[in-house]
Amino acid sequence: MEMKQSIGRFPTQPGVYLMKDERGEILYVGKARNLRQRVRSYFGSTDGRPQVRFLMARVAEITFTVTDTEKEALLLENTLIKQHQPRYNLNLKDDKTYFSLRIDQRERFPRFTVVRKVVRDGARYFGPYASASAARDVLRQVQRMFPLRHYPLKICMNRPRPCLYHQIGQCGAPCHNLISAEEYASLVEGATLFLEGKSRDLVAGFRQRMKRAADELRYEEAARWRDLLTAVDMTLERQKVVTTGGDCDVLGMARDGERLAVALLFVRGGVLSGSTVLHGSGAMDDADALSAVIRRHYDGERAIPDELLLPLEPEDGAVLAEWLTELKGKSVRLSCPRRGTKAELVGLAVRNAQAALQEREVAESSVARTLEELQRKLLLPALPRRIECYDISTLQGAHSVGSGVAFRDGAPDRTAYRRYRIRGVAGQDDFAMLREVFARRFSPERIESWGVPDLVVVDGGIGQLNSTLAILEELGMAERFAVVSLAKSRVRGGGRDAAVERSEERVFLPGRRNPVRLRQDGAPLRLLAAIRDEAHRVAVGYHRILRERELLLSALRDIPGVGPRRERLLLRHFGSLEGVRRATPEELAAVEGIGPELAVTIAGACRTLPA
Repeated sequence: MEMKQSIGRFPTQPGVYLMKDERGEILYVGKARNLRQRVRSYFGSTDGRPQVRFLMARVAEITFTVTDTEKEALLLENTLIKQHQPRYNLNLKDDKTYFSLRIDQRERFPRFTVVRKVVRDGARYFGPYASASAARDVLRQVQRMFPLRHYPLKICMNRPRPCLYHQIGQCGAPCHNLISAEEYASLVEGATLFLEGKSRDLVAGFRQRMKRAADELRYEEAARWRDLLTAVDMTLERQKVVTTGGDCDVLGMARDGERLAVALLFVRGGVLSGSTVLHGSGAMDDADALSAVIRRHYDGERAIPDELLLPLEPEDGAVLAEWLTELKGKSVRLSCPRRGTKAELVGLAVRNAQAALQEREVAESSVARTLEELQRKLLLPALPRRIECYDISTLQGAHSVGSGVAFRDGAPDRTAYRRYRIRGVAGQDDFAMLREVFARRFSPERIESWGVPDLVVVDGGIGQLNSTLAILEELGMAERFAVVSLAKSRVRGGGRDAAVERSEERVFLPGRRNPVRLRQDGAPLRLLAAIRDEAHRVAVGYHRILRERELLLSALRDIPGVGPRRERLLLRHFGSLEGVRRATPEELAAVEGIGPELAVTIAGACRTLPA
């Protein structure tokens, strides 16, 4: 009652409010145009949402910070949510990497590149695309129609003759003055119009240039414009225009209690170019949740379209539009269409969100059944929500490494993957190597920060399981979690017999001589095998990296003319040793201090290394 009475002393200005529990932990961060009115609404009897009742039952204190404008409140709320990650704010799983096509028209003979980040650097960005392969497919399509350069200009100009792309008609070879700056600029303009979806302007401009060239008896140039028109027409025939106007993102939302799914459809130039689904949870109402999704998704290196089509109007829609306009550098509209093509697109996004929410519920239900079956069959003391697996990879004791992978609720938790370089073991002693890995993973500091798993899976049979148990006994961890081993299936007869048979995969438990036999095509065994195989993949991959790093470093240092300085320049330019090995002589020659002759020598030396 005292807390409710204190609300009357809250100001009526814009600001941010923080709801805290008895320990002072922040449970929820919100913003308001009118702090007193907004916070008072939580104590009204009209809000029957269970998540709000759960939240208010835990709130012991509400504090506030006044801001001058509602936009400042929005920015402060974003900052505080990122800093404190409150339990009842929207928890959005939006870690997907999007890709875009970038072109800087201020460059001499500009070219398109595939990039991950949208930077406010004055260049043009087209996208987003849901994967690198999708972005590269579009780039290849553009390059087939518009013969722009593929490589950095410095590399191209170091070549004695135009590259292969010029010979197959996919590059105008500006590096060798085979196309004028004006004609190249026309190609760039055409490519950007194509990506913007302005096909009518593109086709009209090409027809005009073709006619002018023909009238002036420049038939070869006219033929080039004719071929471009044919390629553009064929491509446009395959594309389906879903709306008119500029670029827009279409958002559709579905929820079940605190669970939330938001589908985004990317419409570029009137063509539906891709989609994605974001999943989250939170205690806010639909309008606040939609506002939070928009802020979380576009607050960063994201491509912002000209318009957002929404299923409902957020209370702070005007502030969101102002914020997005500031980020984009040009006007951004938020609209909630009620009829016509745009309303149909929003309906399509809503149906996609509903389907994604149902699909996730079915998947999570299936995972829960799998984990329950594992607990029952393997006699585990707790549901194995977090499962870890460790593996060792070595070659006669050289470049020895260990890996640790974690699965949470049946899915890889890659943020918890760890790679260990074995430092305290000489020679081939897998038992001692595993002990070093466990000693580092289950040190008091790591346990405090990472916790302990519900189950650890060991690759091997009863011998490997007993060795692992002995290690954990030494470390005082034997009673902290369950341990099982999984023996791989093997081919009987070594493949020489007419009929090749495979033995079953077997699971061994502590204190039991005979294995537990799980159904070979069942989900529980497939989950255990996936964890084991992932640990093996990570260990072998790390071992290969270390081995190749030493080989390549030796090769670089042994190349005449490559000293420590040039070695550093090469690594800095290509980002990694693998990048140096994959580089062509032309790309190597573009590095400062590496001439064409030395580049050929370096490429030849790297080519002799094992893949």
